[in-house]
Amino acid sequence: MLDSITVPAPAKINLGLKVFPKRADGYHDIQSVFQTVRLFDEVTVSLIKGKNTCIVECDTLQLPEENTFTLAYKAFCVLTGINTGVHVFVKKRIPSGGGLGGGSSDASSFIQSLDSLFGTKLGFSSLTEIAGKVGSDVFFFTHALFADGKKRFRSFEPFAAYVEGRGEKVRQIECRNDFSVLLVLPGVSVSTKTAYGLVDMEHEKNINACCSVQEENPESIYRKDICRWNFVNDFTVPVAREFEPVADALKKLKASGALFADMSGSGSTVFGIFADTKDAEKAKKLLDGRYVTVLS
Repeated sequence: MLDSITVPAPAKINLGLKVFPKRADGYHDIQSVFQTVRLFDEVTVSLIKGKNTCIVECDTLQLPEENTFTLAYKAFCVLTGINTGVHVFVKKRIPSGGGLGGGSSDASSFIQSLDSLFGTKLGFSSLTEIAGKVGSDVFFFTHALFADGKKRFRSFEPFAAYVEGRGEKVRQIECRNDFSVLLVLPGVSVSTKTAYGLVDMEHEKNINACCSVQEENPESIYRKDICRWNFVNDFTVPVAREFEPVADALKKLKASGALFADMSGSGSTVFGIFADTKDAEKAKKLLDGRYVTVLS
């Protein structure tokens, strides 16, 4: 049995994100295409003495006592009966509050690290059962890291899926690799709770400009020429209105030559799509200095 394991945890972007009104259970149904990008956190999990203990350290953040790792650890222990303690160290590269799924991705990689460390050989249904105890986006990353019936988190490949429900309905689709993605970090953090609160207010006011009806589902749009993309992210309008740096970054990214630009998830990261890597590199040079940028 291994004593320690280090694995990458990839970020994602949302291409289109329809958010439906809040359900009775407090969740929201969504429709979106999720695609991983080449920006990774690094998660190291080590066995420690003691029982029922999960110690989490992060190089840049002070995490709350209860977090995605502790939730995942508890769910894993309940399911498997294991009670050995673990220490988790996270090297963060994915910004917190950026809409890139960093916390959910970390949790998914952590769950599969536990499975490897303890040799429990959990099946996909068990991994998704644990994911459901942690967070909605963890479903997607669990699929991404277990695609084609095998674990892929050591040599990760791009992954895309059409996602529905609260996030638990994940259907893998052929991942496009004919464009480059430039991530732009506006320098503000937008909590998921805040973003959903803004969208809920838009639903209550019935502002069609935000919660618009998209005639095509995101998967159909994803297959089109990039110049014809008309994805809608229901978070973009209210979040950009509330957080001026997001609106400013999106405006400048569009002006930099991106064929398509939008906010990822509930924000704050915005991204531009470029058919030519050289064009993406030029845009990166234009925006560097004012923003932190990542070319994926």
